[in-house]
Amino acid sequence: MVSLQPPVCDFGWKAGDFDLAGVDGRQHTLQSARGRNGLLVMFICNHCPYVKSVRDRIVRDARELLQHGINSIAIMSNDPAEYAEDSFDNMRQVAQEFAFPFPYVLDETQQIARVYGAVCTPDFFGFNAGLELQYRGRLDASRKEAVPDAPRELFDAMVQIARTGKGPLEQIASIGCSIKWKNET
Repeated sequence: MVSLQPPVCDFGWKAGDFDLAGVDGRQHTLQSARGRNGLLVMFICNHCPYVKSVRDRIVRDARELLQHGINSIAIMSNDPAEYAEDSFDNMRQVAQEFAFPFPYVLDETQQIARVYGAVCTPDFFGFNAGLELQYRGRLDASRKEAVPDAPRELFDAMVQIARTGKGPLEQIASIGCSIKWKNET
């Protein structure tokens, strides 16, 4: 597995629109996903050890961010033909098992990952109420192993965005497994 780090935050970049099928049987768009104070877009998957190590904290933070007017959505862009654990049925199972408080959607064409410039799982994009990018950092200091009592970098940044519309100037990039792109022939 190749681990990658995404680039630093491109402050003010406008969120790309999407219309993706969720494991809840509904279509989800940028407009339906946004909260009154912002939106956290997460590129995750089922098989990545980096995601697995923080999945419970992603759920905790997303649930608590709702109280600050920040909604979340998780997008799975890997090629499930090559990674069966990332299949739509398995996405549904993981969302139920961990009680995801956000839509978990499939980017079957991988177009949305390309629009956002997602490079790894997890890859976090924090937008303000105007859907302008304000955070492109990590959840916390965890990698493949959870770091106990790690400062809640993503959560704190998103609360700041909810209150001020601006993210922190200093951000540490996430790290994770590379997006598993389909073979282009």
